[in-house]
Amino acid sequence: MRRILGIDPGLASTGWGVLDEADGKIKYIDHGVIVTKAGVERSCRLFFILQGVRSIIEKYQPIEAAIENLYFGKNVSSAIPVAEARGVISACFAEKNIPIHEFTPNAIKKGIAGTVSADKKQVQEMVRLILGLEEIPKPDHAADALAAAYAAATLKF
Repeated sequence: MRRILGIDPGLASTGWGVLDEADGKIKYIDHGVIVTKAGVERSCRLFFILQGVRSIIEKYQPIEAAIENLYFGKNVSSAIPVAEARGVISACFAEKNIPIHEFTPNAIKKGIAGTVSADKKQVQEMVRLILGLEEIPKPDHAADALAAAYAAATLKF
């Protein structure tokens, strides 16, 4: 069995989702979000994310991680805090010798929804359907994290 922790990194909200994969069968375990407060010094927010990811790793004991690659889009300056969050998250995985699978947002969308043009709501609904959940996973950062974990669970490395 492979336990995979998916992460959608962000400074304000870092989504996470845990799946198990065994013999091609995917089982939903849990999901959530680590939220930091605006107005708090960035270093404190990053440390809060680090502590949150460490706690999730301790609780769920994943053997693999999946994380969304950085996407710059039109606003490069907004990518810097996300890159910093990705850095502390990656350090948490390195600390526990957990290998990380990295995916572009388009690869995750294609893997979960079959198309790179899927919007947030489509991704959430496909995650709900594929994982057999009664409701769509919220917030959307958690759904994205579950989609990243699903990508890692279904691709052969």
